[in-house]
Amino acid sequence: MKTARVFFVACVFTCLGLLHPQPLSAEGLVYLDITSPEARKVSLAVPWFVAEASDDQQQPLGKELAQILSSALQFHGIISIIPPETYGGSQTADWKQLNADYAILGRYDLSSETLRLELRLIDPASGNMIIGRAFKGPLSEKDEMLFRFCDSVIKQLTGEQGIASSQIAFVSLNGMVKEAFITDILGNHFRQVTRHHNLVVSPRFTPDNLFLSYTSYHTENQILYITDLRQSQTTRPLSQRRGMNLAPAWAPDGRTMIVTLSIDGNPDLYLLDNRGNILEQLTKDEGVNVSASFSSDGNRFVFVSDRSGRPQLFLMDLGSKKAQRLTYTGLENAEPDWSPKEDLIVYSSLVDGIYQIFTIKPEANAEPTQITKDLTNDEQPAWSPDGKQIIFSKQVGGLYKIYVMMKNGTLERQLFSFPGSQSYPRWARKP
Repeated sequence: MKTARVFFVACVFTCLGLLHPQPLSAEGLVYLDITSPEARKVSLAVPWFVAEASDDQQQPLGKELAQILSSALQFHGIISIIPPETYGGSQTADWKQLNADYAILGRYDLSSETLRLELRLIDPASGNMIIGRAFKGPLSEKDEMLFRFCDSVIKQLTGEQGIASSQIAFVSLNGMVKEAFITDILGNHFRQVTRHHNLVVSPRFTPDNLFLSYTSYHTENQILYITDLRQSQTTRPLSQRRGMNLAPAWAPDGRTMIVTLSIDGNPDLYLLDNRGNILEQLTKDEGVNVSASFSSDGNRFVFVSDRSGRPQLFLMDLGSKKAQRLTYTGLENAEPDWSPKEDLIVYSSLVDGIYQIFTIKPEANAEPTQITKDLTNDEQPAWSPDGKQIIFSKQVGGLYKIYVMMKNGTLERQLFSFPGSQSYPRWARKP
């Protein structure tokens, strides 16, 4: 019991002093370039966490906690976890012999549904602790604690905060009803956002990630709504004009958005304030204009128009309102999303009757790069918050499932195994 008391006193001071993880030495720190195709994955050992009261490394909760953290780390695409079964899950294994680049050691205590965690990232070469953090909270929040530590580890390795503590919105089809949901990256905690008992499409997070906007067909007319994610009951219409009220593209500052309206008959792009008031019409009677997405600086946006005969991508400068065609290949190019970190746009394109995913730089004479090349439809791509991964909807048999891959097309995998079809994925950090 004396050991337990010392541990928890240490936890208190760790919580106060290590809220922002600090390396032991910043000198000579080299971050990994995880976008490089030649980059070797980091070999990391995450042995089973030890229960502080018993030092038993075979406790089911200790194994579960280690597995959740391992899954979150692997999710980033740069981590290779050494299977704990190969070394008995012991925290005293020889990490050098296992060729581990790093090891994470965890201790925990569970009392009256209150979980206390102490986590350390260890450098096997020196034996030094690189990051140390302590957490305390309800057992139900164990994933959030582990995700926060995961993000700290990724930042230590790459120089940029990880995305384990993020949220994914999507639409799920059950029978004839489509509703919007949000979930964590592992699909362990999801909740239904809309309950219109009809068709919901195109969910979009606001830039502060506190609200979710979407279009619903539960009346005879499309209506654009916004919901406060902190309390799902708080929903209000943003635009309920006659005709289309579709797919808002939020400006980075959250003050304005671009929406497709058809109040004059033709589907055109309008600039609205965040209360839904029209500020300006951006396109006028030049084909169908939809699917806008802002650049990270908010000065330009990309959109889809069939003004040239088939749906193609166009760029518009928000100041001059001059439009410039961007894509010239592909029978149908659709659903563009501008990277939050660089000048790169991801979109879907119809190739030999199948939708594939491409990226393109937003500049004249840019050549697109095909990312997916399989024999199934890959649609509705969107960027991860760090711009390193692409989430999309893939046709699997007669259903659509949410998939994710690195931005160069590697490490493609299905994210969730929810029943029914899932589509329109969008990804954002938690506020």
